[in-house]
Amino acid sequence: QSHLVESGGGWAQPGGSLRLSCVASGISWDVYAIGWFRQVPGKEREGVCMINSDDGSMYRADSVRGRFTISRDTTKNTVFLQMDSLKPEDTAVYYCAATEWSARWVPVSKNDYTLWGQGTQVTVSS
Repeated sequence: QSHLVESGGGWAQPGGSLRLSCVASGISWDVYAIGWFRQVPGKEREGVCMINSDDGSMYRADSVRGRFTISRDTTKNTVFLQMDSLKPEDTAVYYCAATEWSARWVPVSKNDYTLWGQGTQVTVSS
């Protein structure tokens, strides 16, 4: 059975940093897309950063470009989201998601992802 388990959420001051981790287990896909979404109450879940497991192609939302970085440790089946220069509007529940994907780009719609973690809260406030 496949699982995604997130960790690393919490509280940060504006301008601060947090690092999220997502450990994937039981995934049997040869090539897949994995990444991060976020959601605030009353709004759609939005894509933040995703990466293709094969060629490393990435997507970053305009709202986080230059501040958030996605990376992976293939030896530990772990994907990271380094969040710097945090803003109050980054406050959300962050979800790790994955899907089998063979194309040389990454999907950005939540509807394309079939496996989800439980989410981790990120709060940015002073």
